[in-house]
Amino acid sequence: MLFNLVVALYTSRVVLEVLGAEDFGIYNVTGGVIAMFFFLTTSLSSSTQRFLTFEMGREGEGELARVFNVSFSIHLIIATLIIILGETIGLWFVQNKLVIPQGRMHAALIVYHLSIVMAVLGIINVPFTALIIARERMNVFAIVSIVETCLRLLIVFVLFMIAYDKLILYALLSGLISLLIFLIYQVVCRKNFCESRLKKLIWDKDLFKQIGGFAVWVMNGNLAVVGYTQGLNILLNLFFGPSVNAARGIGVQVQNAVTGFSSNFQTSINPQITKNYASGDLVYMHKLIITGSKLSFLLLFMISLPIVIEANFVLNQWLVSVPDYSVSFVRLTLVIALITTLSHSLIVAVHATGRLRKFQLIEGTILLIIVPIAYWCLKLGYPPESVYVVHLLVAVVAQIARVMIVLPMINMSVMDYINKIVLRIIPSLFLAALITVIPFYYMDENWLRLFMVCLTAGLSVVALSYTTALDTREKDVLTGLVKSFIK
Repeated sequence: MLFNLVVALYTSRVVLEVLGAEDFGIYNVTGGVIAMFFFLTTSLSSSTQRFLTFEMGREGEGELARVFNVSFSIHLIIATLIIILGETIGLWFVQNKLVIPQGRMHAALIVYHLSIVMAVLGIINVPFTALIIARERMNVFAIVSIVETCLRLLIVFVLFMIAYDKLILYALLSGLISLLIFLIYQVVCRKNFCESRLKKLIWDKDLFKQIGGFAVWVMNGNLAVVGYTQGLNILLNLFFGPSVNAARGIGVQVQNAVTGFSSNFQTSINPQITKNYASGDLVYMHKLIITGSKLSFLLLFMISLPIVIEANFVLNQWLVSVPDYSVSFVRLTLVIALITTLSHSLIVAVHATGRLRKFQLIEGTILLIIVPIAYWCLKLGYPPESVYVVHLLVAVVAQIARVMIVLPMINMSVMDYINKIVLRIIPSLFLAALITVIPFYYMDENWLRLFMVCLTAGLSVVALSYTTALDTREKDVLTGLVKSFIK
């Protein structure tokens, strides 16, 4: 992830430089239209992940091959649906509603059609990646992610070498990388996991209803996610044009690069949460939720803190031309990501129970109000940053709702959650921030100050997390890991 972070930041800088703010904004908003249909994919991905992992938590792993086969059949249907919707409703929206500069519609349409191809490849691949996670083969993700990062670095050099429309070329090369990653996952799964070697498609009506019914409720929450991501992207395009979409694209790229550390850590814990629920070991499940939530938050905080403080200097050194609003967008995006990272363990836990109706109705309703409130703020003349402020406030409310709904479902005390997670990370949060701003205020803006801010943030977060955030059991495990690593 450290390698991926450095390369991703470099490639983003060069891609923005080569494409320019306008084309970069077009790429983000046009590709974002097809991403609006991804709530279907994400919903089925969560369902597939849950049913595969739950089956593994039982004795003998039951009907694992049948679950995978039915899941694959469902994803083929969804891929077909995405093609139909994308080439009809989505295409009409791009041609008639998006603000695309004169003379760039042809390039925007090529980007859009390639986005559909990449989406379809991603959809068909979902059961295979879900199986890898359920099998806890995290080394596969490490290798494939490094391969993908290196290929995206290669794109940067190709963009300089070939004299062609840079936006179209970038989209074409990104599509080829998606195809290659798709093929890698196919080969890995078929070679290592017998249940993925499909000889014929099985249609199990009862299992289809179970997975489909689960996915419908997950879809409600994921539809809200689409609303406050792509919906806000489109709102900014309609009110301010593609230049502000470029700034949002920068914020999202920084967020994706930084949150990779905590999200990959969380991904490694998720199968164990589901398997322990399936086997009835709720006590260990609670420990995983507590430890996973704390460490995911603290990992993200340690990396985000220096970027939030030094956002202006970092962006000016990273990018040749910094789009307007990029600094404030990056800061607000990372603060929102910190709140959101606490939700991951709870969402996996409620998926493990299979009782989603109440949770998804309430969570989805809360998250969906982000878009209308943001639209109202923009209509009143508030600046682009207002949509992020709205998102932040609603994210806090949504997290409180998740705690109050999920914990009773898994027989976990709300006070335990507050005492063992919230009250333990708050001291680390505020004290580390206060310590880190010292070099920021007393040193001139330069590379030395950035180094000192990063060093101070890292040391203070690690020290304070160890002394205030971790309990005795977690300290013993961490100490043992460090000793083993040194030895």
